[in-house]
Amino acid sequence: MWTHYEPLHAVTYFHPRSRAAYEAIGLRGYWRGYFAGRAAPLGETDAAPVIAVFFTFAPAMVSRAIPAVWQLATPAEALRARLTGAVQALAELTYELPEGHLDEAADLLEAAAEAVEPGGRVLGAANAALPRAEYPLARLWQAATTLREHRGDGHVAALVAAGLDPVETLAWRVADGMAPIMLTGRGWTEEQWRAAHDRLVERGWLTPEGKPSEEGRAGFRTVEEATDRTAAHPWQALGAGRVERLRELLDPLARRCHTTIPPGNPIGLPALPD
Repeated sequence: MWTHYEPLHAVTYFHPRSRAAYEAIGLRGYWRGYFAGRAAPLGETDAAPVIAVFFTFAPAMVSRAIPAVWQLATPAEALRARLTGAVQALAELTYELPEGHLDEAADLLEAAAEAVEPGGRVLGAANAALPRAEYPLARLWQAATTLREHRGDGHVAALVAAGLDPVETLAWRVADGMAPIMLTGRGWTEEQWRAAHDRLVERGWLTPEGKPSEEGRAGFRTVEEATDRTAAHPWQALGAGRVERLRELLDPLARRCHTTIPPGNPIGLPALPD
């Protein structure tokens, strides 16, 4: 299900309509819009909570953006801009789909999002607490966002439980085939990267040549399995029949959204199978 709803959320990062909406309120430059929009559900917070919940971004990079972005736009303005940009992007991508298709998908995805468990899920809970949107595309995007942040919170918890720090997590993912932009785009220095690489070698997760070991693959598989388990409740609450129907409805939307997501994207989103 993640591969079907994450593309809907991801238009906020990759579609020009989303960037334009942030720029319209004074958040010029990609990262100002990113940090303001994603952190806005937390309110006008300082850097420390954002460093904690965003996890894989270098603290220095977060601190350059937060709280400075709140001098350019309030959290309420950032929330309006992110939803406006996302809806405009989805409208451009899904205009050929019948209104009934979008209504039914929004109903089912909202039902799943309403079943998220907020305990220990800071970003998931903050997004779940936002007012319910009125129109189908806004409802779809907000529900997808709540579900993805809920899942992301669980993933961070699984990483922490496995003893992986943020830069080790990125170093592992890049060694395992993810685009190097995961590191270069999140503020970590070459020195921090080398130190994380050395720690993973010492731990036995990477070979001295920097290749994933079987121990490392097994260890990270445990993280992914824990992430899936802790993200399962909304789908269990929805029930198998409605989950399958939602998958059918989301498939054409996800495929249209994928056209705006670059190959080797920094969120690790795989392509949908043919």
